[in-house]
Amino acid sequence: MSAAPPGAVEGLAEYRPELRPEVLLSDAMLHGAATVHLIKDTASGGSFRVGPKEHFLIARMDGRRSLAEIGEEYAREYGRRLDAARWQQILRMLGTRGLLAGAPAPPATAPGPGARTGDGPGARTGDGPGAGAFGGDGRPARGVLRGSVRLVADADATTDRLHRAVGFLLAPGLLLPLLALVLAMEVVVALRTGELLIQTRELFTNPVLLTGAATLLWFSTALHELAHGVVARHYGGTVAEIGLRWRLPVVIMYCTVDNYLYLGSRWQRIQTALAGAVMNLLFLLPFCALWLFAPLDAATHHALGALLLLGSVQALAMLVPLPPLDGYRIASQLCGATELAASTGAYLRLAARRDPAAGDYPRHARTAYRAYALSAALALVGILAAAVAATHHLLTV
Repeated sequence: MSAAPPGAVEGLAEYRPELRPEVLLSDAMLHGAATVHLIKDTASGGSFRVGPKEHFLIARMDGRRSLAEIGEEYAREYGRRLDAARWQQILRMLGTRGLLAGAPAPPATAPGPGARTGDGPGARTGDGPGAGAFGGDGRPARGVLRGSVRLVADADATTDRLHRAVGFLLAPGLLLPLLALVLAMEVVVALRTGELLIQTRELFTNPVLLTGAATLLWFSTALHELAHGVVARHYGGTVAEIGLRWRLPVVIMYCTVDNYLYLGSRWQRIQTALAGAVMNLLFLLPFCALWLFAPLDAATHHALGALLLLGSVQALAMLVPLPPLDGYRIASQLCGATELAASTGAYLRLAARRDPAAGDYPRHARTAYRAYALSAALALVGILAAAVAATHHLLTV
């Protein structure tokens, strides 16, 4: 079936438009004062956003409904009918982007995070800063001081194999007891933080054990990234790349979930974002058991205590609701927003100036942006307070 030719909409009442299988549609999301839906062509990598009315029409282009039937549904929902010019505009936009079955697909592109693509009706955007990429931007650039390189040729197939091997751990009957153990471990860490701080200070005086602990923490970050991919795969996600990114002297692993914002539900997206930190904490469980119960020499015991504290801080730091951390992605999903930080900043600037435009934001948008600003501020205050308390404790013992 070919895309509808522009100018012939009046005679195409029975035309049944169908989106290509590679086209993904997101849930409704806040973007500033507006509610938008993201549309992505996974074949080309391009994405853009449309309003609820455009999404209402596009989501019904399944090859079964005719334009006349879609128009009737639209009229019942919004109380007005689309004229030929508006239909022509929508079909031209979809056809020129290659989103309709039978239309030529546009050439594949590799826009960076947040890149603007396309020129159809409505605002244009990528998926937001770093959206869908956990631990890196996913671009295989190379350089001496900074860059990235792919580690596997087919990241999605690799993730699928990992999911088949360990996906059983995501069953509630296994996952819930593991999470209970993690919670118990973090209670122990909280109650014995003072002791663990001293042991961490001592670890930094032992280069051999410090190197071992650093290596384990780096390995934990690798598992963190793979956990994002495995959980996304569990919910039907696609992993585009697995690789290494370096910003010398730091070298970290990354895993790019290509369709993170298009997973089936908000809860699935939150679980995918949360998976990395949970993996970091699960990684610490055997070391916590050794620290608590094994008969070890003092140096090893102290090194394990330091690993336990540093690993817990590493995991919990990823949940801070600031970009580009996992906590920011979770906050974005809880608020139902794309580009949450930028939208919050824009709203707060308007509100601070008592600009009438701030009143144009719908109530749920104002609530979401205020809640995010408060949570980010509290997180920063908490981090500062924890750092001051830790420093004071180390200086007074």
